[in-house]
Amino acid sequence: MPATRITVMNNGSLRVEGEFEIADQDGNRFGLGGRDRVSLCRCGHSANKPFCDGAHKGCAFDSVIVARDLPPPAPKPGP
Repeated sequence: MPATRITVMNNGSLRVEGEFEIADQDGNRFGLGGRDRVSLCRCGHSANKPFCDGAHKGCAFDSVIVARDLPPPAPKPGP
């Protein structure tokens, strides 16, 4: 298993497990209290963003994801 695994939960959160850190856009790290597993909000209704608090259960959040391959990235423009 890779050092970090992210699982997309149908109609729910993103579960992050393993060795990881979470930072805001300025690089400030969230204190995770020694956790090696957290759930991140996808519905936008959590009162504890970016972490999931189960709010998706009461807001009719509906998102079923099936694993698929992404296409290769677009080539970067040359000089």
